[in-house]
Amino acid sequence: MPEYKAPLREIKFVMDELLDMPAHYAGISAYADVATPEMVDAIIAEGARFCEQELAPLNRVGDTEGCVRNEDGSVTTPTGFKQAYSKFVEGGWPSLAHEEEWGGQGLPESLGIVISEMVGSSNWSWGMYPGLSHGAMNTIEMHGTQQQKETYLTKLVSGEWTGTMCLTEPHCGSDLGILKSKAEPNADGSYKISGTKIFISAGEHDMAENIIHIVLARLPGAPEGTKGISLFIVPKVLPNEDGSLGEANAVSCGSLEHKMGIHGNSTCVMNFDGAKGWLIGPENKGLNCMFTFMNTARIGTALQGSSAMEASFQGALAYAKERLAMRSLTGPKAPEKAADPIIVHPDVRRMLMTQKALNEAGRALVYFASQQNDIVKKADNADDRQAAEELLSFLTPIAKAFLTEAGCEATNLGMQVYGGHGFIAEWGMEQLVRDTRISTIYEGTTGIQALDLLGRKVLMTQGASLRRFTKIVHKFCKEDGGSKQVSKLQKTLAELNKEWGDLTMKIGMGAMKNRDEVGAAAVDYLMYSGYMVLGYFWARMAQLAQAKLDAGTTEEAFYKAKLQTAQFYFDRVLPRTRAHAAMMTAGAASMMSLAEEDFAFL
Repeated sequence: MPEYKAPLREIKFVMDELLDMPAHYAGISAYADVATPEMVDAIIAEGARFCEQELAPLNRVGDTEGCVRNEDGSVTTPTGFKQAYSKFVEGGWPSLAHEEEWGGQGLPESLGIVISEMVGSSNWSWGMYPGLSHGAMNTIEMHGTQQQKETYLTKLVSGEWTGTMCLTEPHCGSDLGILKSKAEPNADGSYKISGTKIFISAGEHDMAENIIHIVLARLPGAPEGTKGISLFIVPKVLPNEDGSLGEANAVSCGSLEHKMGIHGNSTCVMNFDGAKGWLIGPENKGLNCMFTFMNTARIGTALQGSSAMEASFQGALAYAKERLAMRSLTGPKAPEKAADPIIVHPDVRRMLMTQKALNEAGRALVYFASQQNDIVKKADNADDRQAAEELLSFLTPIAKAFLTEAGCEATNLGMQVYGGHGFIAEWGMEQLVRDTRISTIYEGTTGIQALDLLGRKVLMTQGASLRRFTKIVHKFCKEDGGSKQVSKLQKTLAELNKEWGDLTMKIGMGAMKNRDEVGAAAVDYLMYSGYMVLGYFWARMAQLAQAKLDAGTTEEAFYKAKLQTAQFYFDRVLPRTRAHAAMMTAGAASMMSLAEEDFAFL
């Protein structure tokens, strides 16, 4: 297995230098006194220690052992998972970025996302257990009653209980409008929830004493489609009035899914057999409330792509420095050895540099999005909150879909660096490929995110959400780059930024005649957008690195590497936008013209 080492210098570069998190925290009154530089540094350092020493050693254990469903329906997690979770709770990690009113520490979401990145890179399967609880907490905090918050939120925040979201059913995936689960009113104000949910991550396990399910179901007489869905809190064990645990609820794990990856996480078929639940939010507005959970989960899933890139890159880089094979085309680089380390070969460099370029800019995007989330939640100025919410809404589908696709590419490249050894389980690289593959599917597939971006976020706002970001890019491109190299990057970025708007208008005009044009263009539009957003962050990082070098620094190699990686991104990755531009404007005709019966002749 690759030995995970938290990339603290890279993390601090993005936080302190690129995004100026110290000033960001100081400018929000809720964080000014708690998120001091000293406190932030201490938390990150301790989080790194926990991930390196406690979680990383369990990563392969989780993959090889998996979870076991017992005869009574309970689930046993892999060796060490439960003990690591107990230490996680003892350390106060679940409460880090939650309100003090409910037992949280009141620290920023953006600090929590840093910890989540390290958890994800060291052991994604384990991290899903506490990770899903954050969405449940945010949903209850935003939409729950005071009593629901007092009953459930305090226990979720402490980590004593964990949470899930139960959406998908056997007959429906993303089309939740056709779900069949029912909720019938009880005389005491509760509801009887009946139905089957599938693909429920962390649906049953032995790591916490109770699991709080957030469940979508229909009330009697509810309207058809998505307008007739309500949201319910359904605990595994019913709490007594004093907060202690009472009798078991009628909810059970029917089976565990047999999966390609993330074996250490229990992905369950959950049966609700008249289970007692309580309505959260208004009747028939469950999907609206659930989007609180979904948006939290989508940023978390974007982080999976980013975390996987880091883990795979670390493993590939270490191997490429040690593995000997052939001689460099320009002459031996290690003449004292039988062959040269493979890192000298251009194609290995291509793979490593692609991983590095996608990984470092991906981290910048996730941290930037989490910074906007801080502003949405706690900024003192209402206009700032509104602007950040609109920007975050635009960036969320890009972050979720693009970074997970990039994560799959990067982990495959990492496996390829190892050659045949990459295909062998003991090296751990193929596990990263398998674990990461689900990220492009759950919380809305790449296609679903692409339709959300192009259809809902861009075209339905008549381009307003896009212009909000392209104005940021335009303003940056007008700044002094500090060198000819950076100015050239800015010029390229400015040209693509203008093209982004032109392409959007062209697709919008086509969609007025044929709505299939949106679906046909959507994924290419999203990928183009992702490369553009990462290009913006690379140009900014290059500008910053140039300024540091010009001012004089003891870390010359670090900042030169930033400039060199930015150049690689613009030379070898950003040109992918050319293909996506051609494909998104090719129209829907060739995609939709083939008759269904003519797809195959068997």
